Formats: sequence, structure tokens, C-alpha cells
Amino acid sequence: MRDEPGALLRAALQVSGAPSSDFDLNPDISLPAGRKLRPAAVLIALAEGTGGPEVVLTKRASHLSNHPGQIALPGGRQDPEDADLLATALREAREEVGLPPDMVEIFGTLPPHETVTGFQVTPVLAQLRGPVAFRAEPGEVAEVFTVPLAHVLDPARFRVERRQWRGVWRHYFVVPWGPYYIWGATARILRALAERVARCG
Repeated sequence: MRDEPGALLRAALQVSGAPSSDFDLNPDISLPAGRKLRPAAVLIALAEGTGGPEVVLTKRASHLSNHPGQIALPGGRQDPEDADLLATALREAREEVGLPPDMVEIFGTLPPHETVTGFQVTPVLAQLRGPVAFRAEPGEVAEVFTVPLAHVLDPARFRVERRQWRGVWRHYFVVPWGPYYIWGATARILRALAERVARCG
């Protein structure tokens, strides 16, 4: 893989930025004071595609209790055995999509993102060292696919939609790609990355 995308993401990591939240577009929703968020991490991994760098995404299995059937970055909650959140992201990527940790070059982390389901998710930026034969873990993942990095780094590709959640309207980002409806926390995390890259420009 050419290093230009890696250099771009490394530069984006140096841009200051605040944590994000599923509630960013919904200032009228009151969050309880003293709420305890469960630590989690996701991997924003660049793979080399035929037309340039691509981001690895998954479609979550429909039977899961959290975010069933949604498009997600590989990742999950931190286990007590994980040394840190980088280890969490690598372990979850290995379990969910069969990504060997030694194939991953980590660049760094973005500020955490709070989800409506009570997780504080740390995005880990990384690049794959070569081709990987991804393998979806059927208990968690229905499909593994990639989306061009250029698509999710273009702020113009994002739009805001809304739906009812617990009886109130909630607004959120979406960044569709072909048949895949990328929305919610995944779209918000990618939007935060796109904003940082745009500020590098």
C-alpha cells in the first residue's frame, strides 16, 4: 500500500478534537449525570483495494442484543484480560473477522465516542500490512466488506436523518455505500475522522 493514506491519517491524529456522541445532533436529550459508560474499542483499518485504500466494515448478526444487523467497525467491549483499548480492538478484530494482530500497523487513537447503548468507544486507526483473507465469525458477524476510504473521508457524502428512539425523534449521520446503510455510531465516528482530515488540508 502506498503510504499517502497512512501519512494523511497520522496527520489527522495530530488535529485537536473533542469526543463525539450519538447525542451530538440531539441537544434536547438530557443525559443522566454520573452515568457509567462501559469501555470499548473499534478498529478503523485500511486495506489495499483495487481502486485505492478501503476501510474494513462488518454487518452485525441479526440476533445480537446490541445493534443487530447494523453496519459496524470491527470491535467491542473491553475485557478484563485486555492490556488496554488497543488490545481490545485487535482482539475483537481477530475474533470477528479473522484479522491477525501481526498484520496490523497501528497509527493511534481518536477521541472516544459515547453510544446510546452506554459504551465509550475508542476508535483505533490502523493500516493492514498486506492482503488478509477475512473470515466472518457467524455468532457475531453476518458479512465482512470494505468501503473506499475516499468515500468516508468526503464530508459531502454524509447526511443527517432521523427516526424515533424511546418515543422521541433522534437525528444521526448516515453515509450510505451501495447496498449498505452506514449510520449511527459508525457513521458518526467516520464523520469525526473526515472532519479531522479536512482540517489537515
